[in-house]
This record gives sequence, C-alpha cells and structure tokens, in this order.
Amino acid sequence: MSLVIQSPAFTNNGAIPKRFTGDGEDVSPQLTWSGVPEAAKELALICDDPDAPGREPWVHWVIYKIPASATGLAEGIGKIETPTEPAGAVQGKNSWGRIGYGGPAPPSGVHHYHFKLYAVDAMLDVGPGLDKHGLLAAMQGHVIAQGELVGTYQR
Repeated sequence: MSLVIQSPAFTNNGAIPKRFTGDGEDVSPQLTWSGVPEAAKELALICDDPDAPGREPWVHWVIYKIPASATGLAEGIGKIETPTEPAGAVQGKNSWGRIGYGGPAPPSGVHHYHFKLYAVDAMLDVGPGLDKHGLLAAMQGHVIAQGELVGTYQR
C-alpha cells in the first residue's frame, strides 16, 4: 500500500527552497500526507540524501512515533527530542549527530533528498534519539505502507 506525501514548499522532484536548507534558515518544510491505512498505529519519517559522498546516504531527519491520525508535519519542527507537535512524536539523530532536521547542504552538484514516510502496525517501544538504522530495525516486520517525496537542491 502506498502513502501519498507532499509539501506546499516544493513539488515531487522539484527544487527545495533555500529557506529549508543549510544555506537558509534550516527549518523543516511543511509536509502533508494521505492514504494512511486503518491498521496503522504510528508513522515515521526519514529524510536522506543518497547522492552524498560516502558509503551510505546522508541522513537529514529522523522523526517517529507520529500518531497515525496525523495528516502532516508543520513547518519548523523544533530541533528537540520531543516536539510539542505532533503530540507524542519523537526525533532521532541525523548524520551530523544532532537531534531534528538538518537541511540540505551539498558539497557540489544537484542532490536528491528523499522524505520517506512509513506506516507501522505497532506502537514502537523506543525512545528519542534513534538514528536511521535503529529506527529501521525497530520497524522491521511492521511497515504496512510507505510513500516518498523527493526534493532537489544545488548550491
């Protein structure tokens, strides 16, 4: 099953405005979604950049334990472990080792930023601070739907 994830800030495969990058205000973009299955208990989102140099994609954002009833994330989610909105959500560590969103800041060329939304059929028994691998391990066997929004950025 597929979730539909969108942003009023940019279209799928479109350019991410500077405001949402490391060259701008470095705030997270507003995201909206639909198609969450009735069986979903929680949602999780990972944003990463597979074009980054290195063995693995550079992780820009890890946020999870998002209530299944949520229909999106507001712009500018605080860079804290437990943001006030959406209630119950927690954030993990990005590739900089920091909590919360870290915007695009590619060394060169056009990079693609994949905002991947997952619906899971269980309440994850995890706290804040997970990295991408920790979250994927916690969700293993519980992902019942996913969707993806890709944005681009070039300096």
